[in-house]
Amino acid sequence: MTSHARTTRLSPAYRAAAIAALDDTEVDVLVIGGGVTGAGAALDAASRGLSVTLVEARDFAAGTSSRSSKLIHGGLRYLEQMDFALVREALKERGLLLNSLAPHLVKPVSFLFPLQHRVWERAYIGAGIALYDTLGGARSVPMHKHLSRTKALELAPALTEDAMTGAIRYYDAQVDDARHTMMLARTAADAGATVLTRTTVVGLLREGERVTGAMVEDSETGRLHQIKAKTVISATGVWTDDMIEMTGVEFPFHVQMSKGVHIMVPRDRLDMDTGLIMRTEKSVLFVIPWAQHWIIGTTDTEWSLDKNHPTASAADVQYILDHVNSLLREPLTRADIVGTYAGLRPLMTGATKETAKLSREHAVAEPAPGLFVIAGGKYTTYRVMAKDVVDAAAQRLNRAVAPSATEFMPILGAQGYFELRATLLADPEDLVAQTGLSAEVIEHLLGRYGSLVTELFDLIAANPSLARPIDGAPNYLAAEVVYAATSEGVLHLDDLLTRRTRISIEVPDRGLAAAQDIGRLVAGPLGWDTDRVDTEVNAYFDRVHAELAANQATTDVSANAARLVTARWL
Repeated sequence: MTSHARTTRLSPAYRAAAIAALDDTEVDVLVIGGGVTGAGAALDAASRGLSVTLVEARDFAAGTSSRSSKLIHGGLRYLEQMDFALVREALKERGLLLNSLAPHLVKPVSFLFPLQHRVWERAYIGAGIALYDTLGGARSVPMHKHLSRTKALELAPALTEDAMTGAIRYYDAQVDDARHTMMLARTAADAGATVLTRTTVVGLLREGERVTGAMVEDSETGRLHQIKAKTVISATGVWTDDMIEMTGVEFPFHVQMSKGVHIMVPRDRLDMDTGLIMRTEKSVLFVIPWAQHWIIGTTDTEWSLDKNHPTASAADVQYILDHVNSLLREPLTRADIVGTYAGLRPLMTGATKETAKLSREHAVAEPAPGLFVIAGGKYTTYRVMAKDVVDAAAQRLNRAVAPSATEFMPILGAQGYFELRATLLADPEDLVAQTGLSAEVIEHLLGRYGSLVTELFDLIAANPSLARPIDGAPNYLAAEVVYAATSEGVLHLDDLLTRRTRISIEVPDRGLAAAQDIGRLVAGPLGWDTDRVDTEVNAYFDRVHAELAANQATTDVSANAARLVTARWL
């Protein structure tokens, strides 16, 4: 099967050409930060016809945007804070992502909300969830249902009978956040933006008070480049205060970091046909279905240590286990955990120091002429954040700029997804015969690539050996990592194991066996010799062992020290 229109491939050749051209031109917009908001801003600006360069110090979504609960949701708890506008805005975005912008990556998911008290709690929580469904507008997920204890236990036999008096089942949506962010960046490139990873801003260019670009270092070569820009957008999340320091002027807000930890356990460890949500004394805890696993989290604690490598400590893991086990017939143990990850929420500082109560709403500021900063917000509302900051930057350009059109712009893989899926899954025998892939594997690929799956089929047609599973990570194909190296902006082994795939948190050995196989597979496309493959594999091994040591540490300080034994480029 042949792919249709060619999409921009983020290949080594693409990067080399883009780096070589950096010093030659002035762009309308320089975006600093390759998380979901930065990638969204690059797409928003490029789709308005502006010239755009995006630079990211590490990899797309390497920070917060690959370490979320992987939910696209309105935020039930914001209803309790009476933040109806934020919930309505987020639910509108959820509908857009599910139905048109990214239906290949964003899927409905159901949650059971166990009720512990009779009568009043059902009325109180039920009214809140009914409002949640109503604020969601056009029906993009099924309506909630009230369940008796018997019905709830049929859906979730893993729960103890005394865990609830009954339950409410409601729907939200989930996303592979790292893949979605990377696909946004690719879509921006397709719209004409230049998108670059491993390019670190080391200083801002100035003409008087005005910011006119940035000096960046190519981390792969150590070379410095000047990027001149009419406007600069900082979408740096938890690194916003580093930008404040670099700018040397006072910002109207600061960002406080809150650490959220998740654990991953095998799907067969919990007998449930639905996700689960429960209150804790600090926030809410989710049990979220994730292919052959459950994601369980999150915590909400202040963090002031290393921003690049936040780590789950033994105390974080125990907190999650204690809370989820309070509802389970068979308690989970540390031996059940196949992966952990920790992320930092960028919360704008407010009047209270309790991070769970800080605002998730976003703000845009222009602390120095030509420099625009976006901070706060949540993953679900990235598109609105991007639109708002580009709107502000556009006013500085002294010319007419088209309004944002991203509400109507499907990201790569979404265009034609529903039709292609219907065709492939209606009669998969022919494709199974052509590719040697099972219908189950084709379904897996559709959920990761959408309509771009035809590019994977082309790879396999050219080299049928790529249809095999990866050694040590059988849920992924060799073709997927080769495609990531040729089209998805991969520069290091960690990019592949941690973000293009989720092998680092989905297999018990954290991807140590897979690293060897993947290193050999991508050596050709990435131009690595055997020494470079060994270097990459060893760096990944070091990272895994440092994280496992950190997971045994009892405090954040000792976990942080254990993790930083090896930082390298990871």
